[in-house]
Amino acid sequence: MSIKQTLHYFSPFEWVLWLGSVAAITLSALLGQDFHWLSLCSSIFGVTSLIFIAKGNVVGQFLVIVFSVLYALVSLEQRYYGEMITYVFMSLPAAVCACVSWLKNPSKNAKNEVQVATMSLPKWIFLSSSSVLVTLLFFFVLRYFQTNNLPVSTLSVTTSYLASVLLIFRSRYYALAYAANDIVLIVLWVYACFSSLSYLSMVICFCAFLFNDIYAFYNWKRIQKRQNEQEN
Repeated sequence: MSIKQTLHYFSPFEWVLWLGSVAAITLSALLGQDFHWLSLCSSIFGVTSLIFIAKGNVVGQFLVIVFSVLYALVSLEQRYYGEMITYVFMSLPAAVCACVSWLKNPSKNAKNEVQVATMSLPKWIFLSSSSVLVTLLFFFVLRYFQTNNLPVSTLSVTTSYLASVLLIFRSRYYALAYAANDIVLIVLWVYACFSSLSYLSMVICFCAFLFNDIYAFYNWKRIQKRQNEQEN
């Protein structure tokens, strides 16, 4: 995609949303007590991936892979082992699976767009039952590693798992699961800020993520409606 095509690919609102998110994250990192470049890089990759995913573009999934690695390193420094394990062993593999799923199911009438799918009852049953098992498994793993803020970290695993699987299923409800995950992570990194204000950029990051995910739910609903109308 050329620079000219990229400029026209995103709507004015999407440009404002992305630029505003990057600006807020960058300013919070630069004005913080201790500059933490890894947190800043992680946040920028993360918020950029969200704007592409909101468009149903598989490029966003590739960016999630990079974000997962960087965010895992930041989490490791803070001893948030739950976040590290979640992103290395769940979010990253899920992003790879989502890449495959999205590349195999492109939109029939639009370039650079995944075909949005409807969740069936068996999928909902699988999602709910497997999320319970994943939550229980990670709870004991995280407790073994003496993870900071264990209840919040465990809840983060659950919401992140739901979002990851819904992305693989190409469901617009992924955005609601990620929005819930954003709220959990805002709480988690606020706690981290008590030890160092350098992590303030992570708080701002997930606030920006929250706005992006709310928009993504709206946009995917619009994409799904358009795709259904074009097929009928």
